[in-house]
Amino acid sequence: MIARYLLGLAMLIFGANKFLDFMPAPPPPSAEAGAFLGALDAGGYVFPVLGILYILAGLLLVFNKAIPFALIILAPASFNIVAFHLKYAPEGILFAAIVAVLNLLLIYANWNRFKSLFD
Repeated sequence: MIARYLLGLAMLIFGANKFLDFMPAPPPPSAEAGAFLGALDAGGYVFPVLGILYILAGLLLVFNKAIPFALIILAPASFNIVAFHLKYAPEGILFAAIVAVLNLLLIYANWNRFKSLFD
């Protein structure tokens, strides 16, 4: 239950930040990271879509509704957060790992609701 609240609140905060920018992003650690983030931002839709998905998943987790759906939404995001930090910004890997571990713990805790996907 604590993991669900932690992940849900983190996603609500970071999702809201995509729209309200109350936590400005630090400068990219490298030109390569900046180019990657710039390319995602240039399309104009990736970060708003992520914000909506983070907020949706965060609300579902905090209010204990449709938990498997929330975790499925967050699984690719968790993977990509870790992948980005491994490749471009290893100094930020701790938060990325925490998000991924919380997601994996919650998937494991709800595994009986996911089993049928793999039959």
